[in-house]
Amino acid sequence: MHPFTLERPRDLSTALALRAQAGRSDAPAEYIAGGTDMVQLLQENVRRPERLVSLAGLLDNRIDVGQQGLRIGAAATMAEVAAHPAVVEQFLLISEALLNSASPQVRNQATMGGNLLQRTRCPYFRDVGYSACNKRAPGSGCAAIGGENRWHAVLGTSENCIAANASDVAVALVALDAAVELRGDTGQRTVPLTEFYRLPDPTPHIETVLEPGEVIAAITVPANPTTRRSHYLKVRNRASFEFAVVSAAAALEMDGARIRQARIALGGVGTKPWRVPRVEAALAGASLDPAALRPAAALAAQDAQGHGHNDFKIELMQRALVRAVEIAGARP
Repeated sequence: MHPFTLERPRDLSTALALRAQAGRSDAPAEYIAGGTDMVQLLQENVRRPERLVSLAGLLDNRIDVGQQGLRIGAAATMAEVAAHPAVVEQFLLISEALLNSASPQVRNQATMGGNLLQRTRCPYFRDVGYSACNKRAPGSGCAAIGGENRWHAVLGTSENCIAANASDVAVALVALDAAVELRGDTGQRTVPLTEFYRLPDPTPHIETVLEPGEVIAAITVPANPTTRRSHYLKVRNRASFEFAVVSAAAALEMDGARIRQARIALGGVGTKPWRVPRVEAALAGASLDPAALRPAAALAAQDAQGHGHNDFKIELMQRALVRAVEIAGARP
C-alpha cells in the first residue's frame, strides 16, 4: 500500500477546506467515509493518494420522509436506509436495490454517499498489472476494448472507456428523479443525479461533477405517485455479493390495467446509471401484457453498442426491463 497521511478534521468546514477530491484517480488527496471500497483500492494500489481526509462523524446520517419526499443524509448506512420503515413503505425501489447490493456486513458499514461514488468493477481498472486503463492512468488506453469485456457497458461508451457503473442504488435513485446536495468550501448546490455522473469521453478518470473539496451531503427523492408501485430486478451470476450483469429499476403509476406514467433506469449496461426517457414515453398507456411492453423495451437498445463478449447484454436488458415492469405493475 502506498503510504499516506490520514487527516481527521474536527468539523466539516475544516475537511472541506482541505479540498480533497472523489471519483478521480489523479487526486493527491481524497475523502474517506465508510471505506468499504476505498480500503480495497488502497490495498491494491489502484488509488495512491498522498492524503486521506476522514469524514467520519462529520456528515448527516438522518433519514427523513415527509410530504415533499425523502431526504437521506450521506452518512446513513445502506443497511439503515434499506430497513427504514417509511422507505420500505413509500420508496420500496430504493430498499430493494440496497438489499440486492453487497453483503450484510458491507451494508452495515458502507455509507449512501460512498455507494454513489464507488469505482467501477472493471478488472482492468482494479488490476494494476494492466497498464492500459484510462480511468487509472489517463492516456494509456482501454484494455477492455478488444479484451475480456463481458462485464462492461453497452451504453454511454467511447473509444476511451467502456467500464460500467457498479452502484445498484444509484440506478433506483436515477429512476426516481433523485438529486444530490453537494457541499464545498464555497457553499452548497443541488445537482440532479442524472447530471451528477459524467460520460467517459474525453476524461474517463473524472467520473462526477464534484469540484475539488466538494462532498455529497445528502440525497433527496421527490414525492411522486410512482414511488410505491415499483421493482428492482437484478440479473447476476450468483445470489450473494455479486454485481449486476444487468439490472432494471421500474416505478409505475397505474390507471386501472394500464400504465399512466413510468420511471425506468438500467444498471450494469451503462457507463453511468442509465435513464431511458424514450422507453418511459412509449410505456404511457400500455398494458402489462409482455407483448405490449417489448416494443417499448426495444427502444432502450437503440444506442447500445456491444464489444464482443458483452453483446448479450443488449437483448438481456430488454428482457429484464419487461420483467421489472410486469412485477412493479402487479403490485397493489
